[in-house]
Amino acid sequence: MKIHYPHPLPDFTPPVRGRGALDNPAGRFEHKRHEADADAFDAMLDAELEQETRQIPTQVFRDQSRTIVTSNDSPDIGMDLTVNPYRGCEHGCIYCFARPTHEYLGMSAGLDFESKLFVKHDAAALLREKLSSRNWQPHVLFFSGITDPYQPLERKLKITRACLQVLNEFGNPAALISKNHLVMRDVDVLGEMAARGLVSVFLSITTLDSRLARLMEPRASRPAMRLRAIETLAKAGVPTGVMIGPVLPGLTDHEIPAILEAAADAGAGNAGYTMLRLPYGVKDLFQHWLHEHFPDRAEKVLRRLREMHGGKLYDSAFGHRMRGEGQHAEHIASVFKVYRNRYGLTRRAQLSLHHFNREAAWGQQSLF
Repeated sequence: MKIHYPHPLPDFTPPVRGRGALDNPAGRFEHKRHEADADAFDAMLDAELEQETRQIPTQVFRDQSRTIVTSNDSPDIGMDLTVNPYRGCEHGCIYCFARPTHEYLGMSAGLDFESKLFVKHDAAALLREKLSSRNWQPHVLFFSGITDPYQPLERKLKITRACLQVLNEFGNPAALISKNHLVMRDVDVLGEMAARGLVSVFLSITTLDSRLARLMEPRASRPAMRLRAIETLAKAGVPTGVMIGPVLPGLTDHEIPAILEAAADAGAGNAGYTMLRLPYGVKDLFQHWLHEHFPDRAEKVLRRLREMHGGKLYDSAFGHRMRGEGQHAEHIASVFKVYRNRYGLTRRAQLSLHHFNREAAWGQQSLF
């Protein structure tokens, strides 16, 4: 379905090709700041011009974590236990609420988050160890709580796939959410799991316009490919849904009906949405991006965000941060509900805990 915007999208090439953030500010835990003096100003401009025509390469580091399952007690998330094979995300979504997690590593929430990635190469082994423990009780595991389990690195490393194979052996359920059609690669494992009620998958779609997606989510799959992933998984019997995550008020909220219709046509059975969240430095990164790409709509978007959060760009209070409040937030919630029901996107997958079998998984391992 073709989306018609009230204003034409800009014909704009990002300053750094293939990246979402426009800058790389120091993290909030860094005590030192570096500023150029007047004599260095010309050199700085030259460097910026050079940056406009180059790419920042992706750097990959080994994550030495000795655990893979992380607990979460936030009452409005619904993800008690998560598995994150990667830290940082090459998709480069400008609005990503997880960007500030890189600041705990002494890095920036900006370009560092999408170009300096940490990989848990031992994730599958750590997961096997966790599930093998007598203390483990079967529980739905969510991929991922922080970064996308099917970001581009996964194509080569296959860490998420290895984790799914472990879960399939043990009969432990999982739920996944991704912006990448690479999830289709694992339809064989996902299909086996789905046959026992062990998995559900959500594709996150923020817009159906490929040009807007390129600006917001430069290395995520194009919207049409995410819809194709929904279709492929649904035909394989995998419970599949669409997550409109996030809704950007004043920029993408008018697309909610079209996204839900397209997802339903592709075979999705469920749908959800979250509102744009701008914690910590994401506020500055997003505002810079918004004024650069959409100067005519920037103030409208920011005004609506403030209306939803009591005059602030973001309120982190549980129960509020995911939806906002006020007239516009209520309108978005109402539109979503009406069209979700119209297109029958209310079939929530019921995942089973009854297939967990630690001994059977040990037996399979003995064959190797």
